[in-house]
Amino acid sequence: MPQRQYLPEGILIGTEENLAYISSINGLEKAMTDGIILEARAVVCDASHNLMVDLGGISGMIPRSEAAIGISSGTTREIAVISRVGRPVCFKVVSIEAVNGKPQAILSRKAAQEEALNYFMATLNTGDIISARVTHLEPFGAFVDIGCGNTSLIGIENISVSRISHPSERFEAGQDIYAAVLSKDLTLRRISLTHRELLGTWEQNASAFSAGETVRGIIRGIEEYGIFVELSPNLSGLAEKKEGLTEGQLVSVFIKSIIPERMKIKLLIIDSFHEAPPRTPLKYFIQGARIDRWIYTPEGCLSKTVETIF
Repeated sequence: MPQRQYLPEGILIGTEENLAYISSINGLEKAMTDGIILEARAVVCDASHNLMVDLGGISGMIPRSEAAIGISSGTTREIAVISRVGRPVCFKVVSIEAVNGKPQAILSRKAAQEEALNYFMATLNTGDIISARVTHLEPFGAFVDIGCGNTSLIGIENISVSRISHPSERFEAGQDIYAAVLSKDLTLRRISLTHRELLGTWEQNASAFSAGETVRGIIRGIEEYGIFVELSPNLSGLAEKKEGLTEGQLVSVFIKSIIPERMKIKLLIIDSFHEAPPRTPLKYFIQGARIDRWIYTPEGCLSKTVETIF
């Protein structure tokens, strides 16, 4: 993927360039003059919800009103400030003042966020593929940082083709992923993302398997007519019904047949295990920096076409 501006929080903090700026008053003054976005770790949130930032011996403070977009208006909850303690925060240097005879840098995370958000609103389009970092998971989807603490949502239905009961079955907080822009709302200044299209088509995933093999899988659905077993995040097969199994259980399956014209994989469950299934590593099938159209269904398949047009 090409490099881009305004990366998720936590990526800049250990870089040589960032450390050079925050290690001295001269560096902070230059960052202030040049409008450079820096990162450091928030170490305390005081009773007034001002964030104290570790600048390596120099005192740094992000006033509550500058801690996040929407804090002053109430559209962003206070937990968004409190939860930054112990985590990297991005910021721009607003001023350097003397407090009790010692220098203190006044910082603004909101200014960094607004600059990044303005950039995203002006440059990102549907289908653009971007890097993101998972921040937290909810039953309905995964929130990710697309840059400078600006979050976007990947709905659970857009995480993978193989269905999951909770995003934690696919992601974990702090994980770096790729996603594609699904929509952009200029009025609400909000970007929604999708992820499943980057995990490949049915054919791309099925090519890793052959009839006659026995492989591991995860039960994702139990129906009267059979059991859906995930072979990869974007590929499931149907096994014959077997009693005593539960969704989320790890199993071994024999691949009876692979039928592209019906987009089906027929399986036979050989054994089941009580150990927790591992989170399947994500394999991205990415060609370039954007995607215009994704067709999951194999060519010539008689089943309903599954596709996304960006």
